[in-house]
Amino acid sequence: MKTDYIRTQTALIIRKHGRYLVGREMYEGPLVWSLSRYDAWKTRDREKAREIARKVGGVVMLFNPIVGQERIL
Repeated sequence: MKTDYIRTQTALIIRKHGRYLVGREMYEGPLVWSLSRYDAWKTRDREKAREIARKVGGVVMLFNPIVGQERIL
C-alpha cells in the first residue's frame, strides 16, 4: 500500500541548464524557472511533457518528491 502511494507521486518535470520549469507568468509572460525541482510544474501526461520540453528546449525528467529521486525519462 505504501509503495503504491509513493509510485502515484511520481511525475514528469522539465529541466533545462540545471533549472526546472515552474510555469509562465500571467498569460503570455516569460517562462519561470527555479533551481529547486520541488517547485517544478508536474504532470503525468508523457505526451504533454514531451511537447513542452521540445518547445522550451528542455529535457523530461521523472521525479518523485517523496523519495527525492530524479531520472531522465
